[in-house]
Amino acid sequence: MAFGAWIGGMIGFSYGGPLGALAGVVLGALFDMATSKFGEQQQRIGYTDDGDARHAYGAQRAQRQQNANPRGNFLFSLLVLTAYIIKADGKVMHSEMEVVREMLRQNFGDQGAREGEQVLLRLFEEQKHQGTATFRNTVRQCCGEMAMGMNYGQRLQLLNFLVIVAKADGSVPQSEITALRDVAQWLRMQAKEVDSMLNLGGDSLEEAYKVLGVSPKATDDEVKKAYRRLALEHHPDKVAALGEDIRRAAEKKFQEINAAKDKIWKARGL
Repeated sequence: MAFGAWIGGMIGFSYGGPLGALAGVVLGALFDMATSKFGEQQQRIGYTDDGDARHAYGAQRAQRQQNANPRGNFLFSLLVLTAYIIKADGKVMHSEMEVVREMLRQNFGDQGAREGEQVLLRLFEEQKHQGTATFRNTVRQCCGEMAMGMNYGQRLQLLNFLVIVAKADGSVPQSEITALRDVAQWLRMQAKEVDSMLNLGGDSLEEAYKVLGVSPKATDDEVKKAYRRLALEHHPDKVAALGEDIRRAAEKKFQEINAAKDKIWKARGL
């Protein structure tokens, strides 16, 4: 699988927007790595400046993906946001990268995982090149495009994957929590969605209430209403268009929500 083919299918929201531009930069750089024949590339494209030719090639490839599928858009968006979350605390943890590798392996196979990791590493380089503040603004703008191109359930699953990555090393520093809340807001979601997902899989009744986003002092009707909202928004059918593997991940999340509900129902005698 060529680098261009891997990332080329990722673009579809806005070819002239920040997400397409970022993909063009990444694709151009990876095309450079894959071919190591930049002189031939210059002749084909007709540019004399190395950086311009590389980025122009990436932009042209992105522009040609007029029929990019929702799954491709979702997976490239996941890599962009993963790069932002992982670097939120200023370092890249081996445990976090291993979680990402496994996600890519499940979605693309071994070769796709290796190439997907190269995309992620190139995003780290772009973040370093742009600087923290500028890259943060780039991600914010990309999230606006993602919000327009995904339904709420798909955005919830995107956020869930990011929380899984953030929790990979056993704890989530405040810097990553802040970054997750920023992403949720930029994706036009409520910050409480982050708090809910951070408590998924917990053993305590307190964590179960946080999953549902209600106080232990809430009435039975308020608790039931909160659960119905979550059940509707997180239903696996909301991500069916993204592929069976992503749907299975949504089913796991849905089961964890139901486990939290059952814990509360049992404590209240419902």
